[in-house]
Amino acid sequence: MSATVKVWDPFVRVFHWSLVASFAIAWLSSEDGRNLHQWAGYAAASLITLRLIWGLAGTRYARFSQFVRSPRSVAGYLLDILKGRESRYLGHNPAGGLMIVALILVMAALCLTGWLYTTDAFWGVEWVEETHEALANILLALVGLHVAGVIIASLRHRENLMRAMITGRKRGPGRGDVTA
Repeated sequence: MSATVKVWDPFVRVFHWSLVASFAIAWLSSEDGRNLHQWAGYAAASLITLRLIWGLAGTRYARFSQFVRSPRSVAGYLLDILKGRESRYLGHNPAGGLMIVALILVMAALCLTGWLYTTDAFWGVEWVEETHEALANILLALVGLHVAGVIIASLRHRENLMRAMITGRKRGPGRGDVTA
């Protein structure tokens, strides 16, 4: 067994799984559990706020500057996946970085529209409710793409990324791996 290195700090791991739980609870309670649904939304909003702070001031692999890449870099990485020659990244790969940004933005918009719907000014306003529902469906689709990307990267690089998000550890860098 090769040596492992610490990549995901405890905050990133707790954030990740807490956001998974809050979205799942909100999704499952959307029809009948108004209070539970709202509390799950407030939890998600709080988590997103903390993650934005941690993305600026956190550990190396938690910082946005480490994994947010240019559109050209993301497109090149996606093309490399199609060609079967993508590099292994110790942190998030360019596609994963884009997915994190998309998930955070859509979740933040989902939380905002959910909160707006609880205010006097927007209670019962149809476009707010419809936007909230549409964002929830978009987020669910993004989650599906995220899980598919994790599975693909795990298989292609022979590395259990789900376990890494639990333990915080990944296989140490090898020849050709990207550590920056």
